[in-house]
Amino acid sequence: MPESAGGANIEVAHHLGEHAEHAESRAHKILEIVEAIVLATVAISTAWSGYQAALWTGKQAESYGLASRYRVEAEGASTFANQERLYDASTVVEWLKAEATGQKKLSDLFERRFLPEFRPAFESWKKTDPLNNPNAPPGPFFMPEYRSAKAEEAANLSEQAAETFERGDQAREHSDQYVRVTVTLATVLLLMAISQRFKVRGVRIALAVVAILLLCGPIYRIIFILPRA
Repeated sequence: MPESAGGANIEVAHHLGEHAEHAESRAHKILEIVEAIVLATVAISTAWSGYQAALWTGKQAESYGLASRYRVEAEGASTFANQERLYDASTVVEWLKAEATGQKKLSDLFERRFLPEFRPAFESWKKTDPLNNPNAPPGPFFMPEYRSAKAEEAANLSEQAAETFERGDQAREHSDQYVRVTVTLATVLLLMAISQRFKVRGVRIALAVVAILLLCGPIYRIIFILPRA
């Protein structure tokens, strides 16, 4: 009878050991599956983050290059506008000299030499009798009719250059954000690699949990916050 009871205890202990071993093996498999999912997510997210960082870097370079071109064109247009203004100003001075000395033919000659877009301002200024009227505007450049297409073009190009440069700064910021996400993902990958070196399941699970929690941040930023190029 005692032998029968002892055999039964051994059999129960054997079954309990098999059950515990089976449960441990199942938990180990689940842990490995979770680790595989985390590693796959990290790999895909890292590849996407690197791809986006490269695209935004390209957009940054493109915007900066375009802004530089706009600035060069704006400087050229501004220089041309200043040359036109200097030409018209010197012609007005010569016209005033001829008009003041009564040289009608010479003053008519200078009037014909004005640039077409400057002529409306000059004609309006001329009606104010600048030679005799002390309240007349200082010159045609101060008349409402005065305009310079090249000066306006230079101003528009300068504005475009500023806006394009700002887009380049935004692209650089987006690229930096994706790089920071990549660094965080590398930290997650490091934690997973370290966890797999431990034989103690509790430590391994703890590191896996920390890695998963740390992974949530980059995934959320990639999906909901960071713009796509």
